[in-house]
Amino acid sequence: MAHEHRVRVYFEDTDAGGVAYHATYLRWAERARTEALRDMGLPHQAMTEQHGCFLVVKRVGVEYERPARLDDLVLIRSRIRRVAALVHITQEVWRPKGDAEERLAVLEVELACVAAATLAPRRLPQPWLGALRSRIEALEVEKE
Repeated sequence: MAHEHRVRVYFEDTDAGGVAYHATYLRWAERARTEALRDMGLPHQAMTEQHGCFLVVKRVGVEYERPARLDDLVLIRSRIRRVAALVHITQEVWRPKGDAEERLAVLEVELACVAAATLAPRRLPQPWLGALRSRIEALEVEKE
């Protein structure tokens, strides 16, 4: 099941026209990933303290479909797609619209685990590896 994180669009997130900046979606996605790990009992700080490593974004691709606007409440759904040398996550940003929702953006994110001291790539430690693999989901991205 996808992890869900809600965010309100604040004035600081928008341009003069009240439309969310493109980079704001990256911040929302980062918060949603952090909260997903926290909800799994795997906070970032524990990985650093217990294993001397942390996750970094290696690559992110964003497809913007519709704009988020000032005061919108948006929902970020995060799904783990694959866990190997990299962690692949799909994140979708949705806005409630009546009884339905409209998708605003899709982010494809690759995370790498690196050693805190050297920033050299390393394997994901347990229990992160097992927990993330247990949450892998298939996702069919629909186009309207």
